[in-house]
Amino acid sequence: MNIPDSLADAARQAVLGKVRFDQGRNARAKIGFVLIPNEQTIEDDMIRHMPAGVGAYFSRAVMPREISTESLAQLGGSLSAAAARILPDDGLDVIAFACTSGTVAVGEEKSCAELAKGHPGAKTTTLAGAVRKALAAVGAKKIVLGSPYIPELNANVARYLENAGFEVLASHGMGLNYDTEMIRVAPEYLIDYASAIDRPDADAVLLSCGALRSIDVIDEIEQALGKPAICSNQAMLWDCLRLAGIDDRLPRLGRLLREY
Repeated sequence: MNIPDSLADAARQAVLGKVRFDQGRNARAKIGFVLIPNEQTIEDDMIRHMPAGVGAYFSRAVMPREISTESLAQLGGSLSAAAARILPDDGLDVIAFACTSGTVAVGEEKSCAELAKGHPGAKTTTLAGAVRKALAAVGAKKIVLGSPYIPELNANVARYLENAGFEVLASHGMGLNYDTEMIRVAPEYLIDYASAIDRPDADAVLLSCGALRSIDVIDEIEQALGKPAICSNQAMLWDCLRLAGIDDRLPRLGRLLREY
């Protein structure tokens, strides 16, 4: 049946005259992350594991290449500007400073205050803060800490955890100075590493640092240890989602995201 040209033209004009909208890709929540300059793991981890309807957006703060307490402390001066660059005309539900050792060097309270300057309407959190909350959620009191850090940074993180009320039974660092080394630590090695540093009296094992690909094998680590294992990016994903009101339980990412 032929449609008269006048009707076809009317239908075409109806389409052209009114744009149809849906809720877009981030209707459930928008989460921002401020990274350090050479970070190459967190962005991929967050995008891969975000539930449908939750958007992840990124910016980078400024610091020297070598990772030390002094260089990390410099991040505090650019956190607010980096936060402000993420969706400046839209807004975020949550924004996180995505560096464990950086949080410790700058200070958790100061980090959150700087993020809030850049995004006043967003809930703020940090990677170290997310780890702290995750350990408490799984009921850990005595922990073993493993990281890629040099001794100075490993000691800083251990002290942060002790001040937060955890007993750090032992801490082990790999002695790596650069993110470009940390991102290449093989996930299969991390399974063996977690087993090597574990102690029978530890409630949980923590693998600190967002550069490590620990989230890829966190389930295997828990199965090997028979106890909770927390890693930085798993904890941050969990913390940001819960702060945004997203209660999805995610498989294959450890007990934390399955049960809490």
